[in-house]
Amino acid sequence: MKIKWSKGKEDFKDANMIRKEVFVKEQNVPIEIEIDELDDTAHHIVIYENDKPVTVGRLLEKKKYYVIGRVAVLKEYRGKKYGKVLMENMLMKAEELGANEIRLHAQFYAKNFYEKLGFEAYGKIFNEAGIDHICMKKDL
Repeated sequence: MKIKWSKGKEDFKDANMIRKEVFVKEQNVPIEIEIDELDDTAHHIVIYENDKPVTVGRLLEKKKYYVIGRVAVLKEYRGKKYGKVLMENMLMKAEELGANEIRLHAQFYAKNFYEKLGFEAYGKIFNEAGIDHICMKKDL
């Protein structure tokens, strides 16, 4: 397993490929919503298995907290702990960058996954790109 971080779109090809496969093709998220201007300043993480990119996420800095987003695992690699490894690395990176709090918009079906990592849900369920989401946060 290889873990690779990049900033902005300096090395975005593999992250882009996974996000298009999962969000655009599988979940029917419009491409113009999926790839946005926030990618230009985000920290992106890609995890590889045998040189194949299998999972991705991005980390954004806000004024008082960091935001995790665009977490995706290719279908054939789900259930094999890649998502957990990805999130653990994203939380470590956020701490290294000085974050005291992490927030995310979880697809509602994944709420339990994030709760096992110490996130707490807040607010009401909302629809984003045709998918139910819930806001979650974790203090570091």
